[in-house]
Amino acid sequence: MQRMSFRSGVVGLLAAFVALAGAVPTYAQTPGAVKREDRRDDREAGRDAKTACKTGDEKTRAECRHAKHATKHGATDAAAKAPAAPAPAAQPAP
Repeated sequence: MQRMSFRSGVVGLLAAFVALAGAVPTYAQTPGAVKREDRRDDREAGRDAKTACKTGDEKTRAECRHAKHATKHGATDAAAKAPAAPAPAAQPAP
């Protein structure tokens, strides 16, 4: 009789463990933590873009700064604020 109660206790404990394990969320990231991680990724991408721009030696500091800003804040934000590029001159027909 005592063996029977021990087994039922073990089975009950195992069932409780499985039930609690299923109730635990898969990750504990809050929306704020996700946003913070996104900002960190954006800053890192901006630094990488500026470093790559500076090693090229064909752009000025200001142009590299604008490239970094465009990388961090997205292309739509930078395109709205950036001045339009002049249109290329048309070549006359020979």
